[in-house]
Amino acid sequence: MKALIYSTKEFEKSYLIRSNAHKHDLTVTNQSLTLASADLAKGFDAVVLFTNDDASEPVLRQLAALGVKYIATRSVGTDHINLKVAAELGLSVANVPAYSPYSVAEHTVAMMMALNRKLIMADAKSHAYQFDLSSLIGFDMHQKTVGIIGLGTIGEVVADILRGFGCHILVHDDYAQPHKSHLPHVTFVPLTQLLATSDIITLHAPLTDETKHLIAAPQLAQMKKNVMLINTSRGGLIDTKAVLAALKEGKIGYVGLDVYENERGIFFKNHFDTEGKDPLLLELMNYNNVLITGHQAFLTQEALTNIADKTIQNLTEWEQPE
Repeated sequence: MKALIYSTKEFEKSYLIRSNAHKHDLTVTNQSLTLASADLAKGFDAVVLFTNDDASEPVLRQLAALGVKYIATRSVGTDHINLKVAAELGLSVANVPAYSPYSVAEHTVAMMMALNRKLIMADAKSHAYQFDLSSLIGFDMHQKTVGIIGLGTIGEVVADILRGFGCHILVHDDYAQPHKSHLPHVTFVPLTQLLATSDIITLHAPLTDETKHLIAAPQLAQMKKNVMLINTSRGGLIDTKAVLAALKEGKIGYVGLDVYENERGIFFKNHFDTEGKDPLLLELMNYNNVLITGHQAFLTQEALTNIADKTIQNLTEWEQPE
């Protein structure tokens, strides 16, 4: 199969080449998929996307007009693809349903610990040869209540890790509850109870029309003062302006974001010398109780291997006779 891989990062090329093993005719580009770059797909059977590519209706219609038949995304989420329009156009879509839940789960807990123990500030002070301990007081994770919104594969691994810390784990997930209510170390509760009683809240839900801005001003108002909020799932789950306002008011004590609702065109690129930087993101980063990583939670050797393997498998399966 002849496939064009959009948004290819240097760090993933070797994984894709190794997984492909000459099975398919692959062309890589570091350009993102947009309406302007869709014409690059002319003559290809398939396009392979990443999370910040634009597979909205006009782009999909352009791809279909060019003869593209298949769309594979190197991600679990498909919120960047208009699935309804893809089905209407006869475009087959495949994702990577699981790659390494440990990569994202471990990064999630790493963000919690870095914020709690103020590791970024401590590192900056030590590099300035300042070894006083002022402003570096953290708290024991033991016996703290952690609210997990979304108990899919990643959320469940987060719960397992936090169980080792001795945390009390609350979960809100209406879909998972009937299947996972037997788990001995988690307690399923309504969202209002989770928001009101959790010391730390971490998001592991997919982005859908229903979960868009799941955490906004009304939900923030229900949270405990000095709550820690972590999002390694999808940026659109959080109303970032509302979170910033809660930071300014002192309602939120800590924020850890690996994703950002306006990250398209920002993350995965170096903008050091670029003017017109995102003002909301810049304002967030002015707070020393905010930790932002650029959508890197998935970035482990194991995850990259699994993503590449499954992507190539998807292309191969499309070639098989029905």
